Amino acid sequence: MATQIKNGFYEPGRSKGLLDLFKHSYLLSLLRRKEVKVRYRGSFLGLLWTYIKPLTTFIIYYYFVGKIMGADRLNEHYAIYLFSGLITVQFFNETFRNCTKSIRDNAPLVRKIYLPRELFPIASWRVAITHFYPQLIILLVASIIQGWYPGPLNLLAVILGFLLVSGLAIGAGMLFAAMNVFYRDAENFVELITMITTWFSPVLYKWGMIEQHMPGWMFSIYMVNPITQAVELFHYAFWWPTSVNFENFGLYLPSHFNRDILISLAIVAIMMVVGQIAFRKYEGRFAQEL
Repeated sequence: MATQIKNGFYEPGRSKGLLDLFKHSYLLSLLRRKEVKVRYRGSFLGLLWTYIKPLTTFIIYYYFVGKIMGADRLNEHYAIYLFSGLITVQFFNETFRNCTKSIRDNAPLVRKIYLPRELFPIASWRVAITHFYPQLIILLVASIIQGWYPGPLNLLAVILGFLLVSGLAIGAGMLFAAMNVFYRDAENFVELITMITTWFSPVLYKWGMIEQHMPGWMFSIYMVNPITQAVELFHYAFWWPTSVNFENFGLYLPSHFNRDILISLAIVAIMMVVGQIAFRKYEGRFAQEL
């Protein structure tokens, strides 16, 4: 929708931002289906790969890393611990990466017709969800086999972790999507960020291990990182209920969650606002630059 300006004229290529998405849910679904079809064009198995790949990955972690390499002796049900953190980070990486490229990848549409530009990064997020759900189902089934018995807080942790990762990825994705229209270096920065996210969150190790190797102020920053909190929330949701120690943690959140989660939520909210402001400021020039 155009924005009215002086003398009754309208400024083209402007929208109400993310609020416009509610009016264009059908277009959003079309864009999501288009991206999925393009990604699996010519594939015989199609979306079945979204189950085959993560299932193969989990089996490798469970058997080779957990059993043969002995990770289970150091960390009970290590495959579930690792996989629950890994799919959280992968969901962030895919959303962030695809949101950044979404405007350039849809350059013909951006140049020829007007529709709310936010549809493109949000459609990329929806595609990432399409890949995330099968991973979540595999994690859920594996956790049930290992004796998963969650409480209300564990189920709430899944929702909160998902919202943290989604909000951070969308906010940062819109910011870098706008930058990527003008500077192709943006994609390289995103690749660098996604390359280190696994190591800067407690996926392969426990958060307490890194505390021994960081100054206090740096560790505080590490703990309020929304990805760190999202990974820990998924650990709490899936790994803790399979642990022999779960009876001590099933009715409350571990102490390191309390303040850090609130700060992480504030960081995500700020990133969403910054990303939306930057995106709206430059969206009127997207067609010209592309």
